[in-house]
Amino acid sequence: MTATLTLLHTGDAGYDEARTVWNAMVDRRPAVIARCSSTAEVAAAVRYARANDLEIAVRCGGHNIAGLAVPEGGLMIDLTPMGEVEVDPDAKLARVQGGAMLGELDREAQRYGLATTAGNVSHTGVGGLTLGGGMGWLARQFGLACDNVTSYELVTAEGDVVRASATENQELFWGLRGGGGNFGIVTEFEFRLHQIGTRAIVADLTYPIDEAFSVLRAWRDLNATAPRQATFKAYVNGDQVTLGFVWIGPGDPDALLEAFRGLGTVTAETVEEMSYLTLQTREDNVQGHRFRRYWKGHYFKAFPDDAIRALIRNPGIGASLQAYGGAIRDVPDEETAFSHRDTQFEFVTATRWEDPAEDEERISTLRAYAATLEQYAGGAYLNTMNGENVKRAFSPAKLARLTALKTTWDPANVFHLNQNIKPAE
Repeated sequence: MTATLTLLHTGDAGYDEARTVWNAMVDRRPAVIARCSSTAEVAAAVRYARANDLEIAVRCGGHNIAGLAVPEGGLMIDLTPMGEVEVDPDAKLARVQGGAMLGELDREAQRYGLATTAGNVSHTGVGGLTLGGGMGWLARQFGLACDNVTSYELVTAEGDVVRASATENQELFWGLRGGGGNFGIVTEFEFRLHQIGTRAIVADLTYPIDEAFSVLRAWRDLNATAPRQATFKAYVNGDQVTLGFVWIGPGDPDALLEAFRGLGTVTAETVEEMSYLTLQTREDNVQGHRFRRYWKGHYFKAFPDDAIRALIRNPGIGASLQAYGGAIRDVPDEETAFSHRDTQFEFVTATRWEDPAEDEERISTLRAYAATLEQYAGGAYLNTMNGENVKRAFSPAKLARLTALKTTWDPANVFHLNQNIKPAE
């Protein structure tokens, strides 16, 4: 490896911090952690791992629920020193290094009233979110995060550096937009930015659980005609149901808010105007890495009454819905690896706890609840999958195309600690 590469081993200062990820159930120990500060160092790390037969994992935000960033006895390539974001406000483009967090991208772009689709937690890594698709509050207006990437810089399984765009390595460009981290390590993204201003409005209205079925049916139907500035959301925990929306962009949501008030008996209401940056940090949890976590997700192409009934038979576990549609659906399905653009709602159920003695009960209860909704599902979001068959994330035709792409760029499956697409045998 190059002399400038920072290596951490067991016992070194910073080693335990670097191997700690969002899910406290993950307690694996890499043989070595390479803290990379440049594309050249990432390439050197890949070549070193291959020469020494070390399993490779890539760490950015560390939010993957299965802890795939942490290889037991392998080489963790830690991209977090590569967190630079440069914004060109005239061209409305952002150059983002592969280790940047969403918060840094949002902060730099918002200096000019600009933004691109990003997730809802600022300490999520840009790379992992975008490679899996990238859902956020702007997606109904401007498409997924992957729809806004104009080019990628990538280190291959051979340690080479290539670019992918609409004019360079076009098939790789197609696969990187939703195919996950299967084809290499992205060290730089270029994103399109959009003029959104700096304001957001968040509305949350709570209704009694005995009205959950009727209000969720009405909320579902109202979503079909919602303006693209509004992204509907719902949360059910067994005791009550909270419905709402996030509004970003021109206009005022007064008429929509009145429609929500008419859905049922409102027991609590919160309507907040805030900055876009506040919106993007309000779900942050600085102590999040101490919790043990598990989640499951589904895509609903439709949300029939029976699915609503199953949703509200909730054993006290948090369950949420977020609306898709709009610009997500506008993109032709064949244009990117991301599948299921006809999704109506994304469903996620999640639980967190601290006592390891609760692991089995917590996980089995959540799995059983998620299973009651699986018959209504039409796929899953790659970024919420947790040890599931990757076929759920892609159509059969796209999976075949992705398999061919994997065979071309990573025939030995060097990059397999991800939502893995195996190369052809």
